[in-house]
Amino acid sequence: MIIQRLCRQLIENHKDFSSTILIGLQPRGIFFSERIVEELAKSGHKVKWGIVDPTFYRDDFRIHDKPLLAKSTDMKHSVEGMNVVLIDDVLYTGRTIRAGMEGLMEYGRPKSVELLVLIDRKKGREVPIEATYVGKEVESFDNQRVRVMWKSEGEKEDHVIFLND
Repeated sequence: MIIQRLCRQLIENHKDFSSTILIGLQPRGIFFSERIVEELAKSGHKVKWGIVDPTFYRDDFRIHDKPLLAKSTDMKHSVEGMNVVLIDDVLYTGRTIRAGMEGLMEYGRPKSVELLVLIDRKKGREVPIEATYVGKEVESFDNQRVRVMWKSEGEKEDHVIFLND
């Protein structure tokens, strides 16, 4: 139901998607963006879609004990002059989104950038970023991680879990 509602909002705001591109953020946003693209296709909307890995644009890239492993970036379209919808599963501090926006600029200068997230943790923002489209807002503790599990990853069903650090 949440995915269908988000897709209806996208359709309402982007009409035929001729000047829109959807970008899934690695690593977890790609599963969600695939679901959004599939749902839009069911309603007859063909959309441009890509994947950006923000790893090398993170502000903490060089301070980890172990090297961060980059995932793939798959951008077949320029974002120059396009309306971009960045898609991620969970919005918490905003740092991944900031890094994703920086990585996105390697592919042109978009006309606009919106953010679509499945889960917005609301509290804990470190960067002034707000989602345009939100599936669900949740309250969580600072010592918790929120993780979205997808059927496409081998789960029996899609679900959200809270993990204590």
